[in-house]
Amino acid sequence: MSWLLHALLAATHAAAAPAPAVVDSITIARLQYDGGGDWYANPSSLPNLLEAVRERTAIPVAAREVTVRPLDPGLRDHPFLYMTGHGNVRFTPQERSALRDYLRAGGFLHADDNYGLDESFRREIEQIFPDARLVELPPDHPVFHGVYDFPEGLPKIHEHDGGRPQAFAIVEGGRMLVFYSYESDLGDGWEDQDVHDDPPAIREQALRMGVNLFAYVLGQAIP
Repeated sequence: MSWLLHALLAATHAAAAPAPAVVDSITIARLQYDGGGDWYANPSSLPNLLEAVRERTAIPVAAREVTVRPLDPGLRDHPFLYMTGHGNVRFTPQERSALRDYLRAGGFLHADDNYGLDESFRREIEQIFPDARLVELPPDHPVFHGVYDFPEGLPKIHEHDGGRPQAFAIVEGGRMLVFYSYESDLGDGWEDQDVHDDPPAIREQALRMGVNLFAYVLGQAIP
């Protein structure tokens, strides 16, 4: 069963129940990590993305994200894990093992480079999955053609080094475990408009891509 189907069934049951029920049981878990990077960057980004998911899809989501660390017992309660930042990230061997187990048990990680995360993230993900590698997704991948259509693939939201936006993934058994957005900076586009003063069209592209990704992930079958 997919997370999306589970969520919709839960929402239907809650709506039919005679007692008050909390429907918004799904949220995005922000990953807190060590190493010096600002894991807390873009504080308005995830609430805005969750609002877009709630308004544009049938997925019942919470209004706010939660914060988790790799060894938190509640990590597996959240199907969508998000990490960002500008600096270094480093996991302990125990944290790498916990993240590997979480991802292979049905979890998902979106790593969003906020400029400066690339080198350390690639180093860490290689140690988490030494037998796998990040593979660039082509523009015709389904993640770009779900709720919204992106014929050219991952949209460019902010300039970093002038490179083209790239989406990488780790896929096992036909299921996407990791999505890495590079030279795009989706999180900046999800922020409140007055933070970066992005044009409405750019913010809309970022939100649409975020909605696509969230819906795609929750639609994946849990092993």
